[in-house]
Amino acid sequence: MASRHLLLHRFRLHGFQGFTATAPQGHRFWCSATLSSEDANDKAGCENHTHSSNLVEDELEEEILTDIKPILMLTRNILHTTRYMSGERLTTEDERAVVDKLLVYHPHFEDKIGCGLESIMVDRHPHWYSRCFFVVRTDGSWTDFSYKICLQGYIRDRYQPNAERFIETRFGKNGFVRGLFKRWGI
Repeated sequence: MASRHLLLHRFRLHGFQGFTATAPQGHRFWCSATLSSEDANDKAGCENHTHSSNLVEDELEEEILTDIKPILMLTRNILHTTRYMSGERLTTEDERAVVDKLLVYHPHFEDKIGCGLESIMVDRHPHWYSRCFFVVRTDGSWTDFSYKICLQGYIRDRYQPNAERFIETRFGKNGFVRGLFKRWGI
């Protein structure tokens, strides 16, 4: 009780005028330098420009995420459920989607296809032991391909000027699609 009275007395002595957004007349906020009206207008214009460019970047990121969500969901459904066993070939419909939406955007697409594409299968990578896609060629040979590299190629192709920033923030150094599945609630 005594401390409350002491605090109120202290506010009265120092000219406390209530909780307001502006400083009392004759006072400046801590560490504030006085700005001319021109400087204040320039600073306000700069903040508005930064805010509007952030909005544009956020809208572009949402557009990219909306665009890639269906293929990411399909990829997750194929690789991380019991829908396909290791060594099993994809159905014609899933194969067409994986080839059209992912494989054609791989930077080494021609090398991956080689002599011709017979099918796409899911299996464990011999070195990393994670499930991934494999191209089965017409001569019987097979090679793996990363859907994340394909997805990055797709983003670079479709969203040229802003692709690198999105890839850096969402994929990171290890290629992992950061936070997207959690964001989508899966």
